[in-house]
Parts: sequence; structure tokens; C-alpha cells
Amino acid sequence: MDTAKAQLFYVHDPMCSWCWGYQPTLKRVKEALNVREIPFKKVLGGLAPDSDAPMPQQMRLNIESYWSKITKLLGTEFNHEFWTQNIPRGSTYSACRAVLVARKHKLETEMNLAIQHAYYLNALNPSDPEILVKTAESIGINAKEFRSDLNSHKTDKQLHDEIGFARSIGGNSFPSWILVSAEQATSLPLDYKNEATLLEEIDRAFSSD
Repeated sequence: MDTAKAQLFYVHDPMCSWCWGYQPTLKRVKEALNVREIPFKKVLGGLAPDSDAPMPQQMRLNIESYWSKITKLLGTEFNHEFWTQNIPRGSTYSACRAVLVARKHKLETEMNLAIQHAYYLNALNPSDPEILVKTAESIGINAKEFRSDLNSHKTDKQLHDEIGFARSIGGNSFPSWILVSAEQATSLPLDYKNEATLLEEIDRAFSSD
């Protein structure tokens, strides 16, 4: 990575409920950056490692309470039937790998959003690889090819490398905006309702770059 020039990173996880709540603001930020011709790179942060164990009851209650909190704060829609129709597992790495596979097909944004819709609106479990296969099919990726790539060592290594990079620049919470310039990483202000302060900081950084 060439750190002589400012670079902007958005660190996220497709199964992070706060990232789902941030989607409308993210869309506005992306549109504003497109107008400014300022590129940014999405980085998968890896919220929870692989696990086949059912999610502990207290964790289930905590996460569902976050959903209610986000709805109250932002008006974000969640389908709480997820908690009665599934056996939740505290793992998001499979969903992250799915986004990496979709990136190869230039469908990263579409896959991330499709996973969020499956999870938060349709009460489906993205920790289940077959749900991810069906989600991939829904955006036009061949199921056999997707399944092979999803389970490959190459994709797993790519994810761990990306998580390592996210941590190295301070992307420890999701979502996060990180500016890397002159070998220094700076976390930018993130407001779930208003992108103005974030854009001001980005404008300042890139106008002086």
C-alpha cells in the first residue's frame, strides 16, 4: 500500500447490525464521494470467528436488544422472527468470505446487501453456508463455483489477511471510517444519522493531500 497518498477505508461486517443501521447514511456518503471523485475501499473486519456452537442465550438476548435499540434510534427495520426460526451461531466469517467471493465477480456491494436482507428482513441465517449459496445465486453467481470458492483455503486466507489489515489501521469496531496518510491511520467521526462532519474531515484531508 502506498501511504504517500491519503487512502480512505470503510471497515464493516455483513452481519453487523450497526452496519445495517448505517446503510442509508453509507449510501449518501458513497454518492457524495463519487461526486468528489474520492475513492474508498471496503474492508471486512470479521466480527465473529467460525463456530458451530449455538449462540449462548445471553448473547442472543443482547443482540436482539441491539436490534431494538437501533430501530428506536434510526428507524431501521429488523425481523425479530429470526430468533425463533433459527438456531443462531455467533459466527460471521462465512458471510465475510461470501462477500470476498462476490468481490471477485464485482458484486461485493450486492452480496453484502443481499446478506443483510436475508438476515435482517427475511429471518434467514447467513451463518449457514447453504443460505449464502442461495443468496449468491440471487445476485447471479453460479452456485457450484460460489460453493467451491467459499470453502477454499485461498478465500479463507484472504479473509484473515483482510482482518489483519483492518486491525492494523485501527478498524476494531464496525462500521468505521479510517484515513491512512503518511503511514498514519486516523479514525474519522461516524454519525449514524448525519454524514456532514465525516465529509468535512474527508474534504480537509484530500484537499491538503
